[in-house]
Amino acid sequence: MPETAALDAFRTEIAVWILSACPAPLLGRPMGEDRIVWGGRKWQFQDDDQKTWMQAAIARGMTAPRWPVEYGGAGLSRAEEKIYREELERLQAPPPLESFGLWMLGPALLEFGTHAQKLAHLLPVTRGEIRWCQGYSEPGAGSDLANVQTRAEDMGDHWLVNGQKIWTSYADRADWIFALVRTDRDAPKHKGISFMLIDMNSPGVTTRPIQLISGKSPFCETFFDNVKVPKSYGEDNPSVVGQVNRGWDIAKYLLTHEREMIGGGARGLLGGRSLGQVLGDLDGAMDDPVTRAEAMRIEVNALAFAMTMERYKDQAEAGRGVGNASAMLKYYGTELNKERYELLMSAAGSEAVEWDGPHGSLAPEWLRTKANSIEGGTSEVMLDIIAKRVLELPNS
Repeated sequence: MPETAALDAFRTEIAVWILSACPAPLLGRPMGEDRIVWGGRKWQFQDDDQKTWMQAAIARGMTAPRWPVEYGGAGLSRAEEKIYREELERLQAPPPLESFGLWMLGPALLEFGTHAQKLAHLLPVTRGEIRWCQGYSEPGAGSDLANVQTRAEDMGDHWLVNGQKIWTSYADRADWIFALVRTDRDAPKHKGISFMLIDMNSPGVTTRPIQLISGKSPFCETFFDNVKVPKSYGEDNPSVVGQVNRGWDIAKYLLTHEREMIGGGARGLLGGRSLGQVLGDLDGAMDDPVTRAEAMRIEVNALAFAMTMERYKDQAEAGRGVGNASAMLKYYGTELNKERYELLMSAAGSEAVEWDGPHGSLAPEWLRTKANSIEGGTSEVMLDIIAKRVLELPNS
């Protein structure tokens, strides 16, 4: 078929491009936290190779391959993007750039933003110039996200923002934040919320890291004390995305992307290696038939989950969206990742809890998986959504 031939040609072309554009020292290495390039004003490259790879990808629009060319992307089709990701994985080349701007803000702006907003905010994201964080959860608004109390008062030419966000991932390293703020305190809680873009350098914005049991954490508390946010950052570029007081529509749309990201991201852990490969590094682990059987079960489920993810992405491409099924993807992906690390901890035995031992990273990684079932919506909330919205089960 002509389409198949064209995709085969694209696979060959993109593989050649990756090998020529990505410096050799970056290829063929397991993926880990130290290989992620986040970008932003505060970002520092580990070496010139990371910078070279990112700049080559920017020039071709491959930091955001699906986005339109005018907004810094490459304009690839869904099938072409999938091939690009497959070739990155096959060649063990790190993604040239990662960010919440690419994963979450970008899709929201592409769907709800003005042309000027897209030009102003998406181009710096694709170039790695601006790093975004997400201001959703609050001390009293976690699972009940619509209960946000951070308020933005209309002061004529600007908004005056006061309140607190919590579990704000990488807020201490971010340049901008997309936040849910209450712009009508008298409206029903789902109705008076706006989706606002705020410069983290604004006077009155402060952050405080939150320490986790794993010994480190990406999470922060974020405080807004009389922060002045301009009504507009330029012509047709308001600080509020979409309509004022209609931010809940955008929040729901973005949450589907976040849940897909968290659920799907579980497939990319373990340094890009399979569970069997990691277990093979543990002395005698694969000699145990029970461990081998459990590893096989998890790996088969992971493959089935990967195919399910691809099916829903194809469904979204066809215009049908993912909707509440994102809760199912988020729940299963995070629980699957927790199973992986439970097996690894069991197989490693007492050595697994020695933070300075031969498997010193295993215990912190295992502890970190506990947050997977909380961030983006707890597993209990996801099960409730699945029961009510996907399976349409009765309340009693």
